[in-house]
Amino acid sequence: MITGELKNKIDKVWETFWTGGITNPLTVIEQFTYLLYIKGLDDNEKKKEADAELLGLEFEGIFPKDKPQLRWSIFSNMGPDEMFEVVTQEVFPFIKDLGGKESIYSKFMKDAIFVIPTPSLLARVVAGINGLIQVSNSGGKKDTLGDLYEYLLSKLSTAGTNGQFRTPRHIIDMIVRLMKPTPEEIIVDPSAGSAGFLVGAGEYLKENHNDMFLIQSLREHFNQNMFHGFEMDGTMLRIGAMNMMLHGVDSPNIAYRDSLSEQNKDKEQYTLVLANPPFKGSLDYESVSDDLLKVTKTKKTELLFLALFLRMLKKGGRCASIVPDGVLFGSSNAHKSIRKEIVDNHKLEAIISMPSGVFKPYAGVSTAIMIFTKTGAGGTNKVWFYDMKADGYSLDDKRDPIEVNDIPDILTRFNNLADEKDRKRTEQSFFVSVEEIRETSYDLSINRYKEVEYEEVEYEKPEIIIGNLLDIEEEINIAFKELKGLIKGSM
Repeated sequence: MITGELKNKIDKVWETFWTGGITNPLTVIEQFTYLLYIKGLDDNEKKKEADAELLGLEFEGIFPKDKPQLRWSIFSNMGPDEMFEVVTQEVFPFIKDLGGKESIYSKFMKDAIFVIPTPSLLARVVAGINGLIQVSNSGGKKDTLGDLYEYLLSKLSTAGTNGQFRTPRHIIDMIVRLMKPTPEEIIVDPSAGSAGFLVGAGEYLKENHNDMFLIQSLREHFNQNMFHGFEMDGTMLRIGAMNMMLHGVDSPNIAYRDSLSEQNKDKEQYTLVLANPPFKGSLDYESVSDDLLKVTKTKKTELLFLALFLRMLKKGGRCASIVPDGVLFGSSNAHKSIRKEIVDNHKLEAIISMPSGVFKPYAGVSTAIMIFTKTGAGGTNKVWFYDMKADGYSLDDKRDPIEVNDIPDILTRFNNLADEKDRKRTEQSFFVSVEEIRETSYDLSINRYKEVEYEEVEYEKPEIIIGNLLDIEEEINIAFKELKGLIKGSM
């Protein structure tokens, strides 16, 4: 969480963009990201140079030795006019072609445009970034850069035209910790946006499996083959790819793709899906892949994405996806068919109901987390339900931090499901058998199974209540008479 001096410095840089004429939040974040990435390249190069010198090894970096001006540490100390010319004419073209003309990176950067219009604005932004990086480094927190970037993304305060919106970082972290990705995973988010789920998975692995980076094959897998994300918005595509790179993934597989269309041929390629797919809108049947319609004939994107996850996962692959509540209890044939497919032909493990304020100020939609494993042969025995009532933040548009937070309890209970078997339906979490779910037309809403305990309240007899009211009325009349006497006496 970004707070205090660092937050103020980021806000100041943001304000510098706005006063300089760049007012579109997406554009600000994109330009901010380019500069953060350019600085990150230089910082990483310095670290590798120091390591090579310490070990007595030769080092060949990414920056040409005859062009030191490409490095942040050099051009950031130039005057505004010289800096502007170097960045626009040399540095930005350099990062666009990084990795070669045919690299994945150059493909999503080909439409990137550096739009900072004046030398003075660039100089002020560069100085601001230097200032906030110094503050973040002094804080001693290892992933302040990640927090910084998430704070920038939080300024995207409206949902996209297709119903997509930023998933709060603490919700991403919870979902990642529920799924516990391993070093061998092949992870995909078919609606990646800013790549928050992929970044979250990468940070989890660094925190819990740091020894994997000592093994060359696992290190290469992490940097080249582990993370896959698809996105249709070109700006978000670049922001997502930059987000991955700023979090230490050298070659993320972030690509432009309509995941629900015929152009997406991926089948049984991934071991883990982490996603928050678009909720609203509908598609024409002609634009949807035929094999998805065979699972659930619908135009609703939230149902089609569930069918897509099943197709993309390998046998034994797992999925944790945020879904709108309507997916859980919708009565259409399409709603029932996708729920039946997951329950009967695969292994549905958990439904975690979230309060409607989780996605404010973007939207007030009620959602849940659906967790399942692809088996192709059934396996659902009983499903764990949890009724999340608080996530550590107020459920209004302000989303201020509060003490009440169910997330630690969710993680503890999910990791100890054997202890949940005797929980009653009146408690916050409990199991429901697959037989009962089938009997309710595969209804997966927690309210369908939850039992509410009503406390018996004893009231006084009506004649006593009326007597009390008359006594109060008499007291009021006496008080009015006293007040009237006081007013007469003062005249």
